[in-house]
Amino acid sequence: MSSVRPLFVVAGIGNGTGTGAATARLFAKSGYRVALISRGPEYLDKLATELNQAGGEAATFPLKDYTPASIKSAFTSLKSLWPSSPLRVAVFNAGYGRLFAFARAALLEFTKLEFETANEGGVAGDARKRGTLIFTGATASIRGNTLTSAFSASKFGIRALSQSLAKEFDKQNIHRTTQSIIDGISPNKEQPFSLIRTKSQHSDDPSWEANQDVLLDPNSIAKSYLHLVKQDSSAWTWEIDLRPAHEKW
Repeated sequence: MSSVRPLFVVAGIGNGTGTGAATARLFAKSGYRVALISRGPEYLDKLATELNQAGGEAATFPLKDYTPASIKSAFTSLKSLWPSSPLRVAVFNAGYGRLFAFARAALLEFTKLEFETANEGGVAGDARKRGTLIFTGATASIRGNTLTSAFSASKFGIRALSQSLAKEFDKQNIHRTTQSIIDGISPNKEQPFSLIRTKSQHSDDPSWEANQDVLLDPNSIAKSYLHLVKQDSSAWTWEIDLRPAHEKW
């Protein structure tokens, strides 16, 4: 196994059924070493075992919280484990936490790197980039709503941070902290209230839960993230909006 395989790090995998875990699986299949940062060591260990048994290479870095000290410690540990693997992709998928600390740690690693090359094994190839940083957002990033005051305020802030960092780091060929607006009901176990509530509204249609037009598949979100990493420096996406075809918005 090559010692120069690129490194992918994701913060926030929940219970292993949502966007963070789906993205980890896809990047592991795409040739990346995978660093899993999250709270809840049980789910971390389960996902890492799954990825390693499938032929990937993954390691866990459990946290008690997302404070700057915890994030810094996790990045120090993952670079110690894989000193020869350049960090090329970082995804912040945690619902809550100190995003800036994660972004800062990733960007510091990116700035140390030369342009990625095709022989490194990542999907970016010769796209003239040093790395890609992705934030998972929500419709609350651009619109407040009833009972979403605190959530919207934090998501608005993440969007502003993403845009500001993009303007600062684009010129260094670091793919600008892409902000993704994710809106829809996912068929995973991370959103039990939303899913149960919506299922009750479709109780007369047993096929609803299997309809890909109405449910947001984490695996499809992961494919969109992979596409962002593949983009070359002549046409970079800053913000994407992902939702099912039949989502009401």
